Amino acid sequence: MAKVTMLDMSGKAVGDIELADEIFAIEPNEHAVHDTIKNYLANQRQGTQSAKNRGEVRGGGRKPFRQKGTGRHRQGSSTDPSQIGGGVVFAPKPRDYRYSIPKKVKRLALKSALSSKLKEDELIVIDSIKFEAPKTKDMIKMLDAVKAEKKALIVTSEKDENIIRSASNIKGVRTALVSTMNVYEIVNHYSLILTKDAAKKIEEVYA
Repeated sequence: MAKVTMLDMSGKAVGDIELADEIFAIEPNEHAVHDTIKNYLANQRQGTQSAKNRGEVRGGGRKPFRQKGTGRHRQGSSTDPSQIGGGVVFAPKPRDYRYSIPKKVKRLALKSALSSKLKEDELIVIDSIKFEAPKTKDMIKMLDAVKAEKKALIVTSEKDENIIRSASNIKGVRTALVSTMNVYEIVNHYSLILTKDAAKKIEEVYA
């Protein structure tokens, strides 16, 4: 079992917490992480881009100018892609970019991402995070105390509006639940902050 020093909101050590090796101490699989992030980004695409091809552009009913004598190249339609205002060659059309990958690959990627954070000393465990009211200043104070990087992901076990709203105005800081965190968010942030309850819930869900 990997041991991590647990901090409180003031940055003081309050003990150690043991994390399951099968989740936080595996050999990271870069291929699984790459495939999962690629899948996540593809699924976020709206796929609404669209342009008109030569069959959809208005006009083109008659030959734009005579065949010979103008000094210009021969042209049969104003909708030709080589003409100004003509259609687009292989015009993009709305499409769905979504695709799926095996659940086993997703689980392996998540465990790999968590293990990488622990291995690179980018994982911070806090005994609990409590704010009496949403205050950005208090969140900044806590992040400074635990020495979190500017880009930090805070993961909690239960939804807490005070935590979410306290972090919402800080650039580079995001919040997530154990049930909604994903590999892309973990990799895309320098510091991963887990509450004690979140760490235990991750072990329960992914063990």
